[in-house]
Amino acid sequence: MILSEYQHNVAQAVDRYLVEVIEHLPSHAPHLKEAMRYALLIGGKRMRPFLTLATGEMLGLSSSDLIGPAAAIEAIHAYSLIHDDLPAMDDDDLRRGHPTCHIKFDEATAILAGDALQTLAFEILCHCNLSKQTQNTRIDLIRILSSAAGYSGMCGGQAMDLAATNHIIDQAQLESLHSKKTGALISACVTMAITLAGNVSEAHSQNLQRYAQFIGLAFQVQDDILDVVSDSATLGKPQGSDQALNKSTYPALLGLEQAKAYLHDLHQQALQALHALPYNTQMLESFTDFIIQRKY
Repeated sequence: MILSEYQHNVAQAVDRYLVEVIEHLPSHAPHLKEAMRYALLIGGKRMRPFLTLATGEMLGLSSSDLIGPAAAIEAIHAYSLIHDDLPAMDDDDLRRGHPTCHIKFDEATAILAGDALQTLAFEILCHCNLSKQTQNTRIDLIRILSSAAGYSGMCGGQAMDLAATNHIIDQAQLESLHSKKTGALISACVTMAITLAGNVSEAHSQNLQRYAQFIGLAFQVQDDILDVVSDSATLGKPQGSDQALNKSTYPALLGLEQAKAYLHDLHQQALQALHALPYNTQMLESFTDFIIQRKY
């Protein structure tokens, strides 16, 4: 199966799962429920669910054991985007070519939608169907995702990003920031798949986690580059917003050409980590190329 077909199948499966979860919520707060659904379903690459399913299936897992964790990760990601776009954060009006949640609804509803999607992710992990072989991993999955999403991961990285705005930081600090803000959730996709599989050697686990770290950084570097070289219509969000907010980015720190060279190095290191594995890594290799070559 080619990458685009697999991505399409993953997106459809995760969207169906999330729609079903939202539809089964009680109807006492319909405006909030609508905002949650909107934030989940206005598009996106579904990169994190893809990584969860592609890694898990490579390790021999069934998609039925992976779809719940994949949906939980996407709920966390959707919540983070709602809050990132708020006036107190990046103050963006456009996300994926659509009005951001606080513009489509209102700021209070957007905050609550983000809060509700965050907790929904853990409800999903608590109640999703897991096979007899993977049932005992449920608490570990919750531990992995909560760590990746909270102070030690995404939220802590976002705080570091805000603190670095209007300041000059070095490359090590920038990488530490993004390993938490962006990379922690991407690494969690791989770690959750490894945990569900349960039979991955320490050496192979380390190579998979190294791979996740490299593509997490590569994703952010390419994001920073696209903010400079692309346009708003292609990006689906305002072009140049990082520069307008005086954010710390790789092109600002290294220069555009050096940032592209660093992206190439991360690409090669990610592929090397995959080549050290005894599995069929073709889908993950194609995914790595996609991250480097994407235009939005």
